Amino acid sequence: MSVLRRCKGAVLDIGCGPGRLVSALRALGHLVLGIDISRAAVARTADTGGAALCRSVFERLPGEGLWNTALLMDGNIGIGGDPPALLERIGSLVFPRGSLLLVEAASQDVDERLRVRFDDGRGRLGMPFPWAGVGVAALRRTAAVTGWQPGEHWSVGDRHFLELKRSAGSRPAHTRHQG
Repeated sequence: MSVLRRCKGAVLDIGCGPGRLVSALRALGHLVLGIDISRAAVARTADTGGAALCRSVFERLPGEGLWNTALLMDGNIGIGGDPPALLERIGSLVFPRGSLLLVEAASQDVDERLRVRFDDGRGRLGMPFPWAGVGVAALRRTAAVTGWQPGEHWSVGDRHFLELKRSAGSRPAHTRHQG
């Protein structure tokens, strides 16, 4: 709830999983869309009445440039294994001024790139894919070079969160292109 209370306007939940935040935000009166690459997760979100698309954040999305708040919870700053590229992409999805990005960062001070695999719970592993682990200090550094201004940092138990803001005239220090 500490994250949900900070959301403003229309919310894009990136890597929404089974849609628990989509449902909670909808109940709070927000227009909200979840995206996830897992068909099962998107189906679960839809089963709870939430709106979700089976899509990568790096694909074309509805309302690009119009979202007021974006969420990267449960370590989803690691999506794609390239946090600067992810933050720059989210910058193109949110409203250019005054928008928020609420990020859950790793509890340790890390900045690492990994290849990980899903475990289906029955001992079968999926194909390796790129991921990143990013703590608050690394997230602040990455935000600064991708057009985001770090705001409030707070913790709930052992979970750490950082608010990033887009303000008038914020531009990334460099531009990265997805190839």
